[in-house]
Amino acid sequence: MSAHCQLTGAKPGFGNNISHSHRRTSRRFDPNIQRKRYWLPSEGRHVRLTLSTKAIKTVDAIGIEAAVTRIRARGGKV
Repeated sequence: MSAHCQLTGAKPGFGNNISHSHRRTSRRFDPNIQRKRYWLPSEGRHVRLTLSTKAIKTVDAIGIEAAVTRIRARGGKV
Protein backbone atom coordinates (compact mmCIF):
# COMPACT_ATOMS: atom_id res chain seq x y z
CA MET A 1 0.00 0.00 0.00
CA SER A 2 1.44 3.34 -1.03
CA ALA A 3 1.57 6.05 1.61
CA HIS A 4 -0.74 8.40 -0.31
CA CYS A 5 -4.12 9.85 0.73
CA GLN A 6 -6.87 9.86 -1.89
CA LEU A 7 -8.69 12.88 -0.44
CA THR A 8 -5.99 15.28 0.73
CA GLY A 9 -3.11 14.06 -1.44
CA ALA A 10 -0.85 13.67 1.60
CA LYS A 11 2.30 11.75 0.72
CA PRO A 12 5.66 11.04 2.37
CA GLY A 13 8.01 13.88 3.16
CA PHE A 14 11.75 13.38 3.13
CA GLY A 15 14.48 14.63 5.41
CA ASN A 16 17.50 13.55 7.39
CA ASN A 17 18.23 11.71 10.60
CA ILE A 18 20.97 13.64 12.37
CA SER A 19 23.09 11.65 14.80
CA HIS A 20 24.83 12.95 17.90
CA SER A 21 28.02 13.31 15.86
CA HIS A 22 25.95 15.28 13.31
CA ARG A 23 26.16 12.71 10.50
CA ARG A 24 23.13 12.85 8.23
CA THR A 25 21.27 9.85 6.80
CA SER A 26 18.12 9.88 4.71
CA ARG A 27 14.70 9.22 6.24
CA ARG A 28 11.00 9.33 5.34
CA PHE A 29 8.12 11.00 7.17
CA ASP A 30 5.08 8.85 6.26
CA PRO A 31 1.53 10.15 6.74
CA ASN A 32 -0.78 8.07 8.95
CA ILE A 33 -2.62 6.19 6.18
CA GLN A 34 -5.61 3.95 6.93
CA ARG A 35 -7.89 1.86 4.68
CA LYS A 36 -11.51 2.72 5.46
CA ARG A 37 -14.74 1.29 4.07
CA TYR A 38 -17.75 3.58 3.62
CA TRP A 39 -21.29 2.99 2.38
CA LEU A 40 -22.02 5.19 -0.65
CA PRO A 41 -25.84 5.53 -0.74
CA SER A 42 -26.03 7.25 -4.14
CA GLU A 43 -24.39 4.26 -5.85
CA GLY A 44 -25.77 1.61 -3.49
CA ARG A 45 -22.37 0.11 -2.75
CA HIS A 46 -19.42 0.19 -0.37
CA VAL A 47 -16.22 2.01 -1.31
CA ARG A 48 -12.84 1.34 0.25
CA LEU A 49 -10.68 4.47 0.48
CA THR A 50 -7.05 4.98 1.42
CA LEU A 51 -7.15 8.02 3.70
CA SER A 52 -4.95 9.87 6.15
CA THR A 53 -6.38 10.26 9.64
CA LYS A 54 -6.93 13.96 8.94
CA ALA A 55 -8.96 13.03 5.86
CA ILE A 56 -11.08 10.59 7.91
CA LYS A 57 -12.05 13.52 10.15
CA THR A 58 -12.81 15.58 7.02
CA VAL A 59 -15.13 12.83 5.71
CA ASP A 60 -16.89 12.80 9.09
CA ALA A 61 -17.42 16.55 8.82
CA ILE A 62 -18.47 16.95 5.16
CA GLY A 63 -19.96 13.52 4.47
CA ILE A 64 -18.94 10.67 2.18
CA GLU A 65 -20.81 12.01 -0.88
CA ALA A 66 -18.93 15.33 -0.83
CA ALA A 67 -15.64 13.54 -0.14
CA VAL A 68 -16.10 11.21 -3.13
CA THR A 69 -16.93 14.25 -5.28
CA ARG A 70 -13.65 15.88 -4.19
CA ILE A 71 -11.67 12.69 -4.88
CA ARG A 72 -13.15 12.44 -8.36
CA ALA A 73 -12.47 16.15 -8.99
CA ARG A 74 -8.79 15.48 -8.23
CA GLY A 75 -8.83 12.73 -10.86
CA GLY A 76 -8.92 9.86 -8.39
CA LYS A 77 -10.76 6.59 -8.96
CA VAL A 78 -13.36 5.44 -6.43
